Order: sequence, then C-alpha cells, then structure tokens
Amino acid sequence: MNELEQVELSFNDDVKRVSNTKELENLRVLYLGKKGKITELFSKIKEIAVEEKKAFGQKINSIKTYVEQKINDLKNKFEEEKVKSEIANEKEIDITLPVSTGTGSLHPRTSLQKEIEDIFISMGFTVEDGYEVETEFNNFDAVNVPKNHPARDMQDTFWLTNGELLKTHTSASQNRILRKYNGPLKAIFPGRCFRNEALDHSHENTFFQMEGMLVDKDVSVANLIYFMKKMLSKVFKTDINIRLRPGFFPFVEPGFEMDATCTFCGGRGCSTCKNTGWLELCPCGMIHPNVFKNAGINPDEYSGFAFGLGFDRLVMLKTGLDDIRYLNSGNIKVLNQFGVEA
Repeated sequence: MNELEQVELSFNDDVKRVSNTKELENLRVLYLGKKGKITELFSKIKEIAVEEKKAFGQKINSIKTYVEQKINDLKNKFEEEKVKSEIANEKEIDITLPVSTGTGSLHPRTSLQKEIEDIFISMGFTVEDGYEVETEFNNFDAVNVPKNHPARDMQDTFWLTNGELLKTHTSASQNRILRKYNGPLKAIFPGRCFRNEALDHSHENTFFQMEGMLVDKDVSVANLIYFMKKMLSKVFKTDINIRLRPGFFPFVEPGFEMDATCTFCGGRGCSTCKNTGWLELCPCGMIHPNVFKNAGINPDEYSGFAFGLGFDRLVMLKTGLDDIRYLNSGNIKVLNQFGVEA
C-alpha cells in the first residue's frame, strides 16, 4: 500500500511539470504504458496475501482512473489553448470585400444543345433520349446496314465482350422511337457517339450528333429543307448559306449532304473545311422503306425524313473554334470564353 501511495504522490509531482502535449504523452507512457509504473503494480497482485488482494486491486484501479482523468483533462486543455492561439494569429478578413466564387458555366456544346432543342420544341418536336451502348441490330441492321455492308467499314467502333457496341451514330435510336410512336411523329434525339477515327481539326473519336425524324403522310424533301433552314437561321440569327448535294446513307432514299459555308474562311478554303469552302453539317434524306418495315410501319402509308446533325461542327460554327478537339479537351482557357450560366 505504501508503494501505491508513492506512485500517486510521484504522479502528482510529475504532472505539475507538464507544459505541452509531447510531455503529456511521455507522462502517460511512464505511468500507463506497457511497462508503466501503474501497469507494473497490477503484476504484483499475485504476490499479495489473499485477504489483502481485493483492497490492493481497488486501490490500483482508483489510482489508474485518477491518472487517466488528469491526463485527459490536460489533453483537452492543451487542445483548447492551441485552437485559441491559431484564432488569435489568424489575419483579419474583410468579409465585405468582393470575392470571385469561380462559378461554373455550361459547356458551349450544352448551351447550344439547349438552344436547338428549344427551337425544335417550338416547331412541335419532342426530345427523346438514346443509349450510348447499343445492340448491333439497332445500330446497323435496323437502319438498313446488314452484315457485310460496306457502310460498316466507315463506322468502325468499339465493341463490348457481350456483343453490344458504343453507338456510331444517333440513328441507332430510330428503330426504338419509330416503334414507340408507330405512326406520325416529330422527334429529335441528341447523343454522344463513338468511332475509331483518325483525329484532325474536324474529326474526333468521341463526338455529338443530334438526330431528328418527322413521319406522317405525304412528307417530302421540301418539308426537310424548310425545317432545316428554319432551324439554322434561328441558331445563327440570320439566313445561312447551305447547299444540298447527293449523298449515300443506307437508311435514307434519296439521301443528301447538307453543307454550310465555312465561317472560318468565308468559303475561300482552309484546313478546317479541307480547302473546300464548305463544312459538312447535316446528312439527311427521306427515310428508307426498309427502316419503316424493320419498325413495323407500312412505308406505303407513311413517309418521313431524317437528319443527323453534326452537332460538334455546328458548335464550331457558332463559337468560331477552328479545332473540334478543343470541345473534349477540358481546356478552361478556351471553353470559358463561351460559358453560359446555367
């Protein structure tokens, strides 16, 4: 018992000299560590007479509890003093000063997509969603591109182990949407597409398109030209020069390429337009009868047109960017020039 009292007195003397957390930790190890003074006392219980063991054990536990409490109190005190010191040493901040919050903005592609969607909605179109991972049937067969068709070579894409693929064009949604409405419809469906492309100023392996379809009775090429010219004139806030030239696309017949005058060179020819003076903007045409049949629609009763807007190229025309790769680059210095708050 005398040894217990000596340990307690010794601790009271030592604790008075502790002035920081490091010294406090050393004190804790000295008394409560694996080889600490109090820990060693527990090993002596077996040497005590049976009738004294209970009192001896209770006294050790009482001293241990007292030491732990003292150490915790000092630890809390030191932590509180540290926080107060940090606050006192902080520089004063004038919260009334204007601060740049770095608020984000919409990507130029997103802001233009919202604008074009609003234009088509005003013309009675609905906006449909599509999938980025598609079946081979929807991406190719349903739009009149069967196996071994040469058009598949132009759309080399990324295949998954389950036989599905990353869609090469937004036309992959045509069959699903035709079946959904099973008759008259006016719909657009924007989306991200993927192809194994050689990269240059106007080609990317990941790009965006905006597909559109109008199906009804007695739809003609004249309807196609009207809707496309109206959309482009609203986007550019002026009449835009366009041209139609014959083009082959398996899912339309007849098919056309709709081009817009290159806004970077004014039609004189540059690297962006490959010195042609025109930017290929919109493959389009009248929906092929086989596409209607694959969707369970009678091509003798209904006709319609479809277009696949080269959306990233339209963004380039709108913003003045001369390289499509900027759009996926994440280059803030380039993109924040065209930021629009959400």
